[in-house]
Amino acid sequence: MTRVERIRAQLRANLNTDEIELIDDSHLHAGHAGARDGRGHFRVRVVSEDFEGLRTVQRHQLVYRSLGDLMQTDIHALGISALTPAEARSNS
Repeated sequence: MTRVERIRAQLRANLNTDEIELIDDSHLHAGHAGARDGRGHFRVRVVSEDFEGLRTVQRHQLVYRSLGDLMQTDIHALGISALTPAEARSNS
């Protein structure tokens, strides 16, 4: 299983997701201190009803908790867009 597949699987297992869009930007950070240890740089857009009623920082914390140990073993940097289904529909 690739790193991207592990991240997607972890998010699906821990959040009630309608959509996950994950972009691996690791190639843009070759030579960067955080990239030297093998962890990657990612951007994720997650749509979940679990974000209802939560502020942005709480949504990000929920995503970090959902990823668990992957934040220490696979991910160096993570840009997060965490939306409710209603927010995702209004942004499209």
